[in-house]
Amino acid sequence: MEGIANGWMWAGFALFVIVAITVDLVALDKKGSHAVGVKEALGWSALWVVLALIFNAGLWFWLDATAGREMANLKATEFLTGYLIEKSLSVDNIFVFLMILSAFAVPAELQKRALIIGVIGAVVLRAIMILIGAWLIAQFHWILYVFGAFLLLTGIKMIWAADHEPDLEKNPILKWMRGHLKITREFVGEKLSLTQDGVRWFTPLFVVVVLIGITDVIFAVDSIPAIFAITTDPFIVMTSNIFAILGLRALYFLLADLASRFHLLKYGLALVLIFIGSKMLIVEWFKIPVFLSLGVVGAILAVSMAASWLIPEKKDAAHD
Repeated sequence: MEGIANGWMWAGFALFVIVAITVDLVALDKKGSHAVGVKEALGWSALWVVLALIFNAGLWFWLDATAGREMANLKATEFLTGYLIEKSLSVDNIFVFLMILSAFAVPAELQKRALIIGVIGAVVLRAIMILIGAWLIAQFHWILYVFGAFLLLTGIKMIWAADHEPDLEKNPILKWMRGHLKITREFVGEKLSLTQDGVRWFTPLFVVVVLIGITDVIFAVDSIPAIFAITTDPFIVMTSNIFAILGLRALYFLLADLASRFHLLKYGLALVLIFIGSKMLIVEWFKIPVFLSLGVVGAILAVSMAASWLIPEKKDAAHD
């Protein structure tokens, strides 16, 4: 599948991701295990967003000089729309991450380590999934309609199941690990595993990291097809997705305490998937402009978040 990027652009972006993750790890090791406050989370979140916008601006200027203003505007808008979709859908990840970290009572000072390892795994797995998706679309154009139908049904299912909390104890991966691995009762610092008397033991932190990684892959099944609805350019799909994922850890610490206040956001995310799925299904007869898609997605998210603040959650009212 052809795209705007050449080999040097792919290599440059890969190098940027490696450097960004390395800097994050070095910063974590320098500060040591510590509870992440709102101020620190806000700073890192702002940094990732600014880096994404700088990248998009650089992409626009390069395309404006090499491919013309129309192409520059189109690709910059595709990146921004894809980034917004992935960023918004990642909020749903945060709800599940919060449940996992709470269920295992992960100490605040270890949560950052668990999330950053999970993010590294997510970057690798998503890159593989995006390349596979791009290849499938290049070989079988009709796969876009399969993606569209899947997103439409997923959005409808999300609306139906919005008030149902997932049961972590029923997770098959967790059941398998408990049945096949020796897991310590307590956390052992930042260790994922250790050897005692010649026997390999895994810590609860290892279990949490695995569950976070699996959770992200499951959510990627929704978000990656959603971005392919905006653009089939593999470079735009890859960069917008990875930029959003790199900021996921900081976004978790920023929104974790506010998660309960956005109780209607799940309905908004469901409507986004329904809109994008419908967009893919009707593309043969009516193509919705990227600018309009960006506006619709932004409006749905804004309304659902505003409604969450204005309309109290039912279960809260019941407790009162």
